[in-house]
Amino acid sequence: MIYNQAEFDIRCEWGIQGVSQLAPISDVIVIVDILSFSTSVEIATNNGAIIYPYRWRDDSAVEYAKSVQAELLRGRLSQEGYSLSPASLTKIPAGTKLVVPSPNGSTLTLLTGKTPTIAGSLRNCEAVAKFAQRQGNRIAVIPAGEKWEDDTLRPAFEDLVGAGAILSFLNGSFSPEAETAVAAFHTFKKDLLGYLKKCSSGKELIAKGFELDVELAAAFNVSDCVPLLIENFYINSKKERSPASDSPNT
Repeated sequence: MIYNQAEFDIRCEWGIQGVSQLAPISDVIVIVDILSFSTSVEIATNNGAIIYPYRWRDDSAVEYAKSVQAELLRGRLSQEGYSLSPASLTKIPAGTKLVVPSPNGSTLTLLTGKTPTIAGSLRNCEAVAKFAQRQGNRIAVIPAGEKWEDDTLRPAFEDLVGAGAILSFLNGSFSPEAETAVAAFHTFKKDLLGYLKKCSSGKELIAKGFELDVELAAAFNVSDCVPLLIENFYINSKKERSPASDSPNT
């Protein structure tokens, strides 16, 4: 097919269509949603939490959380509990099981099928790239993007740069789309925090009082945690175990 970049080892494409085109023909797929799904998942799983992605924040999410004996992530503006604010997850206890509704990162995660899936961010870009390279030569990196009010894809600066950061540590033949992401990363890497604060998504979070979340997301290559999707949950690949062996944090 014309759009699947199959003639290249290293591929990059946006959002849902990117997953549908690339996941079936890739050895591993990396979901990149910098503000804030991927950053939150990295921080939580690095602390030993177990993250269940879920597409919708509605009554079905409540029932799903009950079914897996997990807490349900609260809305970002909630003053209590855990949310998609990475800052709320920095001290999450090991063994905590958390259902994470997200229209971007979680949704894409749940569409990857049987292709090994990992969550990548600026924080763990090198570790993710090295892990992905061990899974095979055909690697797809998916910048999630955000949504406009009409639910169409808004390509997001931070996800392009985050994808480029991961791609910059990979080896193989690169599609033009992948090379574009790498070029974007190299252009802005000298001041990731400054640019993340100035981009649309960063300005939106800062206006709502979440500047710390932007700072956590901009931290470059500070973690060796690779959140790996096992069946229906993300867990630190270095601490892979069944969530059934952990006591739910309630």
